[in-house]
Amino acid sequence: MNLSDSQTGGGVPRRVSAMEAVLTHLRSAIERGDYAIGDKLPSEAELCRTLEVSRPVLREALRALQTMGLTVSRTGKGTFVVAATADDPTFGDYAASDLMEVRRHIEVPVAGYAAARRTPEDLDRLAHLLARMESETDTTSWVALDTLFHLTVAQAARNPVFRRVIEEIRDALARQSAFLNELGGRREQSNREHRAIVEALAEGGEHAALAAMSHHLDRVETTLTDIVRAARTPLEGSTER
Repeated sequence: MNLSDSQTGGGVPRRVSAMEAVLTHLRSAIERGDYAIGDKLPSEAELCRTLEVSRPVLREALRALQTMGLTVSRTGKGTFVVAATADDPTFGDYAASDLMEVRRHIEVPVAGYAAARRTPEDLDRLAHLLARMESETDTTSWVALDTLFHLTVAQAARNPVFRRVIEEIRDALARQSAFLNELGGRREQSNREHRAIVEALAEGGEHAALAAMSHHLDRVETTLTDIVRAARTPLEGSTER
């Protein structure tokens, strides 16, 4: 079974990465009951042979399964199924729903304060970050720039408490960003949303900045919801065993 070059169904096929194909295969097997709660997944070596993918690709898929709350990795023992459906992904120490709730209550008002208080130096830093993000092709590097962007907006609000809060959730933001980019193809859209935020800050429009950040978080949440829904949809009405 070679999953290294797959396409999605539907009217216009979309080529998906090997990691997405492996993730979909394993997730479907779990939700079908091929692997029940408490079961241990086959070893990495066995899965690589069966699915005909490299170990790095498989490990990315296994990390995504764990992020979605379907499995847990136990050092020296393997990967075990802990849930049959993906309802609320986790990013580090935080559930996606908790993280999004906090982001809305912190980052939206932060954008408004930043529009009123930003300095020319803040705008220069943000413009430089945008340029780097728009030219970056490596996902890991882009994710690091993404979290730095949100920290820089918080810094422009001129309230150290806001920056401290963003620092506290920085790891979770990075994990969420990587997850959305791997499974939701969010990078280009995120770049456009970030540019709209910076343009609002440059114009000093508090309402525009609030709206731009709110729209950005709306799109993040929508993509998360779509990924979780896709985790269940392929099995509805399925008779595959």
